[in-house]
Amino acid sequence: MSQNENQSPVIVWFRQDLRLTDNPALSHAVAAAQSGAGVIFLYIFDEVSEGVRAMGAAQKWWLNHSLTSLRTDIEALGGKLVLRSGPAAEIIDGLMAETSASLICWNRRYGEGEQNADRKIKAKYGDTAKSFSGLLMHEPSQLRTGGGLPYKVYTPFWKKFSSGPAPRAPLPRIDAANCFSGDLPSEDLPSWQLLPSNPDWAGEISANWQPGEAGAAIQLAKFTQENINSYGTSRDLPGPDRTSRLSPHLRFGEVSPYQLWHASYPSSGANLDKSNQDSRETWRKELVWREFSYHLLQEWPHLDSQNFNPKFDPFPWQGQQDVLRAWQKGQTGYPIVDAGMRQLWRTGWMHNRVRMIVGSFLVKHLLIDWREGEKWFWDTLVDGDPAANPAQWQWVAGTGADAAPYFRIFNPILQAQKFDPDGAYIHKYVPELAQLPAKYLSAPWDAPRHELARAGVRLGETYPHPIVDHQQARTRALDALQSLNTAAETV
Repeated sequence: MSQNENQSPVIVWFRQDLRLTDNPALSHAVAAAQSGAGVIFLYIFDEVSEGVRAMGAAQKWWLNHSLTSLRTDIEALGGKLVLRSGPAAEIIDGLMAETSASLICWNRRYGEGEQNADRKIKAKYGDTAKSFSGLLMHEPSQLRTGGGLPYKVYTPFWKKFSSGPAPRAPLPRIDAANCFSGDLPSEDLPSWQLLPSNPDWAGEISANWQPGEAGAAIQLAKFTQENINSYGTSRDLPGPDRTSRLSPHLRFGEVSPYQLWHASYPSSGANLDKSNQDSRETWRKELVWREFSYHLLQEWPHLDSQNFNPKFDPFPWQGQQDVLRAWQKGQTGYPIVDAGMRQLWRTGWMHNRVRMIVGSFLVKHLLIDWREGEKWFWDTLVDGDPAANPAQWQWVAGTGADAAPYFRIFNPILQAQKFDPDGAYIHKYVPELAQLPAKYLSAPWDAPRHELARAGVRLGETYPHPIVDHQQARTRALDALQSLNTAAETV
């Protein structure tokens, strides 16, 4: 590096990595700027570049608070978080010219629009632009089948992942840096209008979450100390909810997958029985399912809008807006479904077992296109992930890679009885049924009249009748599948 270059600043571009710990791009930038003009900390809010998917409303709420947290952490280093909005490639061009930066560093992303922007920048700046692996533990180009193809089935993907080299240890937190001292214009975060207004619907979301790297660390410590050893047996129970609740922190990169992977192993000298060990492995498999989803997105960039399995392209979906709206509002008459949809609206999150139940209900009981559900989740989930969200919806719908067969139709009555046996979850999110005994909560229409009266439940008034009959809906779904198979056989 020449003396002139040595006196030029280095840019670190934050994306899905809003943290100071285990951030390869940041670590490299800080090292490179030790004797130069310092590090410029940059975040670009880009919803206009071709192929970039705009964030949903709940994600924007999280982003606002996560950036606020990151800004505070950077100021503690003596730096400033520069905020710019617009097409990323153009913003980078402007900042490079403005500062004569000698280097720009970022951690890779895997959406088509984001990758196209990154390629454009790399093509223009060559070795001046460096990218790193911080979002995934294995790059999609590294984890392939024996024939060099991408994996389409999760189990062999997990076997390949778990039998290979262990993910690297997390990098240490950056607690000191030579920060750029020049005066760079930065946009005001409120001008991006990320927070809801008229009305402000985020009250309960705010009460449930602490966005930012510090919040992620608190949540990770709570999970590993209290719940990870029972995860294998308790993760399907939405009432007590002993899941990690780390998904939004991971989605925004406030914690890295490397940190989570290594945190899942016991501390030195800990003696775990087989059940504890199995629970920890079950959680690691969830981390690897996320990796699998990103590998799919890399190869099939339209995962959110096109059936992975084109066999389903002519499927006879039905599009009744009133039925879709009832599902969105948690007014289907099936308490476990309604509890899930109301939890989502109130808290910006939904328990994973219930996500499968409400997803199956939408695409199989109501015959509504999975893309409608994916869009609703994208807008309302604080952890709306560009890879995991569409991959999970396609899994539920039977249209995706390694998907649950379409003919596997979750029975919402039995699901409620099995996974919410004491009714704690339904009672919490469907207060109209709060006085109804647990044994009637899975199907309140079957409760004796005197029990309904005693609980103050008037079906069709205080709580809706079922929007569809389970058995009839199941038969209709299987008939739709049969019509698809028949059509395929005649082609």
